[in-house]
Amino acid sequence: MTDQSDEYRLDDQVGFLLRKAYQHHIAICNEHDAGRLTPVQFSTLYRLANEPGPISQNALGRLVAMDAATTKGVVTRLKERGLIETRQDDGDKRRYSLSTTAEGRAVLTEALPVMQQITRETLAPLTAAEQRTLLRLLRKLC
Repeated sequence: MTDQSDEYRLDDQVGFLLRKAYQHHIAICNEHDAGRLTPVQFSTLYRLANEPGPISQNALGRLVAMDAATTKGVVTRLKERGLIETRQDDGDKRRYSLSTTAEGRAVLTEALPVMQQITRETLAPLTAAEQRTLLRLLRKLC
């Protein structure tokens, strides 16, 4: 392969850098016990708990930016742990609505300060202004 370093540097690519930052974040997550929830399970449970009422699995997937297959797997694991429950939709018997259980809300309450600490540790190398800028730019990309 010819030297294309002037044209392309992997270390300057947004996807590569985002993946490295995410791996760093996950390493920090693994050092903590957030109610034995993965970051994806936490965000799924958090979104569901903050909805005013039961929602469909499809709607939940959109809220946490996950495809249908991933959402199904996360929902299955949370349901097996008794953290969420499903109920047949009154309007459409083919659909099921999801909601958190009392146990799910308790685990979430326990996990929330841990997840906040994980965020602080992930962002620790940055100044407060850099943290705000990073979050603003990430929101703009999303």
